[in-house]
Amino acid sequence: MGNDPALTVYLRLRKNVKLREGHMIRLGDIAQILAPGEWEDKLKKLVMDRPEHQDGNRIVIDMLQIIRKIHTVIPGCSIEHIGEPHTLIEIAGNQKKPSVLLFTVVWLLLFFGSILTIMNFHADVSMPEVQVRLVEMITGTRDEHPYAFQAAYSVGIGLGMIVFFNHIFKKKWNEEPTPLEVEMFLYQENLNHYVITEEYKKIHQLESRGEKP
Repeated sequence: MGNDPALTVYLRLRKNVKLREGHMIRLGDIAQILAPGEWEDKLKKLVMDRPEHQDGNRIVIDMLQIIRKIHTVIPGCSIEHIGEPHTLIEIAGNQKKPSVLLFTVVWLLLFFGSILTIMNFHADVSMPEVQVRLVEMITGTRDEHPYAFQAAYSVGIGLGMIVFFNHIFKKKWNEEPTPLEVEMFLYQENLNHYVITEEYKKIHQLESRGEKP
């Protein structure tokens, strides 16, 4: 059965995978597999790599490596892959509990930094004078300290930020991603692309020296 040329294995590699440190990388961890009979379970348990500390915390496994491994188990089979030609594996160590002190410091820095940014912007565009003029246009009388208008304006800034970021604490108004989530996604995509390119460069250098990747 192992040498049956009609045997076809279908694979779809996962784009990104997170595994714990010390965890062997099996084919079932990085790919969805469709194969006849008992071969599917055997392929899911097929060990692709045993990462060591010197390998770093990111490993790239491409389809050629997977095909070589599968052919050692099922010689002569046909392999059809769908989607990505490689998968990026992130080796995660033991997660530490977040520091309350560090969180507080970062929160205070962001809070006061945002306040200073808004205040400096308002000073640049002479916002107090603009608000006085707006109140005068609306009411017909000049008030040098339009506190009611300024309070409403301040609340409006906060509500506008909530609407713009589509988020308040853990609550989202709809399933649309926030601008911050989009930026983080683009950053992660660029980071993954860079890591994969560098890993392929290392593999090419090893192969050019006649060493096994």
